[in-house]
Amino acid sequence: MRSTLRTIVSVAAVALTAGSAFAASGVLQDLSGTWAFSVVTENGTGTPTVIIKQDASKISGTYESRMMGQRAIAGSVKGDSVLFTLEANGPDGIALDFKGVVVNKDSLTGIVDFGGMGGATFTARRQP
Repeated sequence: MRSTLRTIVSVAAVALTAGSAFAASGVLQDLSGTWAFSVVTENGTGTPTVIIKQDASKISGTYESRMMGQRAIAGSVKGDSVLFTLEANGPDGIALDFKGVVVNKDSLTGIVDFGGMGGATFTARRQP
């Protein structure tokens, strides 16, 4: 678990550094589109597809994977930071919080919080 936490912190630090040029430019990122995610946990890697719809700084859309099915997302973009929550699947489910950085117009990286019950790292590439 410690090595996983160190990995998450390291990836987050690299992501924040890589995205700082976008924040300095003050340009609002347009993340609308279909994204191929790679979510890396200590139990393996998931490859969900995330469709993002952006309206100014607000984002919404869907997250779909074999394990979690299709679920709604909602969040925001500010500078080079992207935050969104994957809604809980039912009253006993947990919401997942994604906190990332725009590396460039077609690439994201960051961390996922599993409702305080662990975490993961992620990378994402915009699909053509």
